[in-house]
Amino acid sequence: MSSLRAGQLNRRISLQRQSNAQDSYGGPVRTWLNVATIWADIQPLTGRELESAQRMASEISHLITVRYQSSLTDTRVVSGYRALYKARIFNIHAALNEDESNVLVTLLASEGLDDG
Repeated sequence: MSSLRAGQLNRRISLQRQSNAQDSYGGPVRTWLNVATIWADIQPLTGRELESAQRMASEISHLITVRYQSSLTDTRVVSGYRALYKARIFNIHAALNEDESNVLVTLLASEGLDDG
């Protein structure tokens, strides 16, 4: 997908990064801060079921395509992000600048194993 068609990016997602705060007792609390709200295309790739802590969990991998933004070029930073779409949480693992053309970025993400 190296070019965009009208209406192709039709899902509004929020990108978030993890932040650590303190609760009222001074203990660490994981929070998420919004980085950007952007239009995206979300396509499922594969699915699998895992047994974790004696319970079944499912994981689905996705390709999330967004318009190029310079803030998404460092895959080490982006791999700590998550994407929210409605009530769904996608853990982002990598960001790929398609053809190095600075038009589209593909985010490799998984859904289902945890809350990000």
